[in-house]
Amino acid sequence: MSNTDRLLLDIAAMVESEHSNQMSLTVVVPGAVITGRLAPVALWLERVAEVLHASEHLKPFAVLFAPPSDPPPARPTHLHLHRAKILQGDFGLPHTGGMYRIAIEDISSWTIGDLSYSDS
Repeated sequence: MSNTDRLLLDIAAMVESEHSNQMSLTVVVPGAVITGRLAPVALWLERVAEVLHASEHLKPFAVLFAPPSDPPPARPTHLHLHRAKILQGDFGLPHTGGMYRIAIEDISSWTIGDLSYSDS
């Protein structure tokens, strides 16, 4: 968003300050619609590190995702989504959800809640 949405920044800051991962959000970025749950950066980094550490080939990269010792900035610059999916046609990729880091400035629109498809 070239003119960053203050409400979106406030939501991201609240998720960060309350260490909550219950806020579902769907965002539109160039080339994709992504839906998932907002997570505080420390929790997101921890989850990514766990996944990497469990992989024999990717284990060395886990150290890069150690939570920073500095507190997060007062105004977030990125959203951190977990259980996230890129919506494509009538399904989401990956099926089980993934971990996405999205620059707030790249978001052109957003909505509260996660979008999903059903067969009904």
